[in-house]
Amino acid sequence: MSTTAVVIAVVVVVAIVLVAALVARPAMRRRRLKETFGSEYDRTVEDKGDVRSAEEELTSRQRRHQEFELSPLSEEHRQRYQQDWSAVQEEFVDSPKAAVDKADQLIGLVMSDRGYPSGDFDQQAADLSVEHSDVLGHYRKAHTTAQRTETDPASTEDLREAMVHYRTLFEDLVDHATSERS
Repeated sequence: MSTTAVVIAVVVVVAIVLVAALVARPAMRRRRLKETFGSEYDRTVEDKGDVRSAEEELTSRQRRHQEFELSPLSEEHRQRYQQDWSAVQEEFVDSPKAAVDKADQLIGLVMSDRGYPSGDFDQQAADLSVEHSDVLGHYRKAHTTAQRTETDPASTEDLREAMVHYRTLFEDLVDHATSERS
């Protein structure tokens, strides 16, 4: 086999490997985003209307999240927040709407103490989606109920369900260790 033939064969193999890598890269990226974001991936695709825009949004969330200085709660803070949560749950008996409002506020305090920036609900949900995507749906449902009660009285059962959803996120935030990066 001549040197020219070997060089051509090597160039062809390298070209095939490069094409395969370029084709596989988006699929690997998509798989990583789906694993990281779970159902939030599908919700974002539906919200954005196409996969490319959704993946750009989710990647942007990851970049923003990397800038946070997140830390787990100290044992003292964990215990204090758990006591605060118990008080909110007890208040539910006499004042369900007020308890739901306080649960939402407590979530914000825990997020802030963990190192998440404050912001409106949509930004907080986006920030949480990177490490708490498995419970983010609970936060969305609770918030929807809490917002609806501003204009339309919710039943006690609706408010109870909102509390259960808030509790799921609360427990995840209080007990969740941050990523290795943090």
